[in-house]
Amino acid sequence: MQDSTILSKILSEHRPPEAIFSTLLPVLGDLLQCDRCFLYLRHPQTNIGKVVSCWCRSPEYPDVTDSDWKAEPTDLINNEDPLFAAALRAEPSIFVEDVETADPKVVNKDFERKNFGHRALIHAHLCDKNQLWGILQPCVFGQPRVWTETDREIISDVIDKLTPIVINYVTSTQN
Repeated sequence: MQDSTILSKILSEHRPPEAIFSTLLPVLGDLLQCDRCFLYLRHPQTNIGKVVSCWCRSPEYPDVTDSDWKAEPTDLINNEDPLFAAALRAEPSIFVEDVETADPKVVNKDFERKNFGHRALIHAHLCDKNQLWGILQPCVFGQPRVWTETDREIISDVIDKLTPIVINYVTSTQN
């Protein structure tokens, strides 16, 4: 089965969202040849969020899954993280090939190094009506990564299909 067909099948299955998230991330991580892939969800009116699912290729990479919904950290709200600020503005997803050499207006390398430790990442924004509902973040540790046009198409397709699932999940768990 083609990779895009597998992703489409996962995203169209009538299963609980948690099952979709936990099935999707390892397939996407393998397809994009990433070390870790996590899904952060948030409620745009309350600024409450959590990492609902995280897949790691190896135990050496930190699992960042949260057990509880919590207020977003003030460093995110105060724009210490330009990637998160861009997501809050519902800007297009950002593909960072090397955190160490990226434009400081796009990536705060010290913040990324301290909080995440990855070297390359995709900051995929799950937005609807100019509101941020989540961030899908595949990443690579230890080395830069060039994101291909195919990688970008995969992310675009996943975002389109995942966003309504995320919105339904967040609104059902936060109301």
